[in-house]
Amino acid sequence: MNNKKEHIEWWKKEVAYQIYPKSFYDSNNDGIGDLNGITEKLDYLSDLGITLIWICPIFKSPMDDNGYDISDYYDIAPEFGTLKDLDNLIKEAKKRNIKIILDLVINHTSDEHEWFQEALKNPESKYRDYYIFKRGKNGLPPTNWRSHFGGSVWEKIEGERDKDGNEMYYLHLFTKKQPDLNWENPEVRKELYKMVNYWLEKGIAGFRIDAINSIKKDQRYLDLPVDGVDGLGFNIKYTLNQTGIEEFLEELSNETFKKYNCVTVAETPDLEYDRYEKFIGENGFFSMIFDFNYADLDMEEGTYFRRRNFTVKELKEKIFQSQKIIQKYGWGAPFLENHDQPRSIDKYFGENAGELTAKLLGSLFFFLKGTPFIYQGQELGISNFERKSVEEFDDIASKDQYYRAIKEGYSPEEALYHVNRRSRDNSRTPFHWNANENGGFSEIPVKTWIKMNDSYKNINVAAQIKNKSSVLSYYKKMIRLRQNSKYSNCLIFGEFIPVSIENDEVIAYLRTDNEHKIICVNNFSNKKQDIKFSVNFKIKEILLTNIENPEVKENGIILNPFQTILAVTE
Repeated sequence: MNNKKEHIEWWKKEVAYQIYPKSFYDSNNDGIGDLNGITEKLDYLSDLGITLIWICPIFKSPMDDNGYDISDYYDIAPEFGTLKDLDNLIKEAKKRNIKIILDLVINHTSDEHEWFQEALKNPESKYRDYYIFKRGKNGLPPTNWRSHFGGSVWEKIEGERDKDGNEMYYLHLFTKKQPDLNWENPEVRKELYKMVNYWLEKGIAGFRIDAINSIKKDQRYLDLPVDGVDGLGFNIKYTLNQTGIEEFLEELSNETFKKYNCVTVAETPDLEYDRYEKFIGENGFFSMIFDFNYADLDMEEGTYFRRRNFTVKELKEKIFQSQKIIQKYGWGAPFLENHDQPRSIDKYFGENAGELTAKLLGSLFFFLKGTPFIYQGQELGISNFERKSVEEFDDIASKDQYYRAIKEGYSPEEALYHVNRRSRDNSRTPFHWNANENGGFSEIPVKTWIKMNDSYKNINVAAQIKNKSSVLSYYKKMIRLRQNSKYSNCLIFGEFIPVSIENDEVIAYLRTDNEHKIICVNNFSNKKQDIKFSVNFKIKEILLTNIENPEVKENGIILNPFQTILAVTE
């Protein structure tokens, strides 16, 4: 790799950490996390070893969807702090060699954004064309599309009925307070590019880009086959990964990202693998994208609320396929958790969730090829909570899923069971700093914006930070191996090679370069596994394991239940 290329692709060497600001640390004891709270905890993050922070939306917002409904792209939500606080965070992070990326939400705004308010006030205003307004037909909305959060994607505008009695509507793929921007309008795109460049000029290192593969809609606005008792059809057939979206993304990239030495990580669910080259190839739109093919393996097709059981073999096939495609076309962003996912140890291990399985999952994903992303609390092995009633949920999606499940014929108990397992609230509860009331999230007992996860009493930073066998200590070891060891080049840039093992309960792969061959082997079962490698190599040195003294054999290894190893081979 030449020096110029290394300079451009600095982000390949990073270890990223995602922060949900409402839930990280409350510096002013109002029950809500904030920017100063992140700044106060930078030493913890530096000690962990991470080098890049992704902060979920902090812009001014009525918080209908916890900040993903932005009313002012140039100001900070007062509950999080001020522009001065953000400047200070960026400055203090830089002192610790930590870069900051922000969440870029440009598929939609809040309905309280000045553009939308002007569009409502004056139908003849240029801002009416900043959004997607359409007439209904025959007393019905323009189409029968269902939104991501339930109900129609169309919201009626009162007082704008035409002479034929047809109402006017605006489009919102998410909540009704998140009207979609009209990317077909060049003026909208120009305004968005100006805003993106403003933030890059301020010194942030880049963006995670939200719902970006929804910006192009099928302009025919056709009805969908009905797929639920609500008489609607899920919108994504005509709103996700649409033909022609590449033109918008190329312009976005050329007018903003490619003018800076920044990193971009795109959220592109359901993107077909044969389109990856344009997205993350050598001249791709983004630095990397999140692949949800393995992350959403537990979701039953066609529904967000019912969880399906899956096999280790399925997970292995999904991971190997993802790595093959990403290695072929560009660079990946391996992740276990985020603000839209349940906690990983519950998702992948259920009743076997615990310290051992948290470490196993950490190894499995952290050493895949790509820039690893750690979600806050993942490094502690935090598990899901259990809510006793739908009223205890904050997440709008969870509430919708519960009531949709009831309409589909599930009992209240069944609906609550499935929503608990998949709720986005699972990962959004306040961070566990210690065993004090509120888990140390606030320094004094205050009502937190969302109910705590009771596991904070046992699973927290204070309990783990000096314990050399804790999940937190294990994550530090993983990060040091990738970032600061003689094997770093292999673990960052080395080729990913699947290892064929005749055992469907084990996932193994190699990372190799000209100097080293490193194998990662993971036993997902609750039984010992006698593993024989089909290729002729043997283990030379154990670099990392969650259970000491694995039994190494001539051409294989015996792993204990839920054991993981990272080892040098010859």
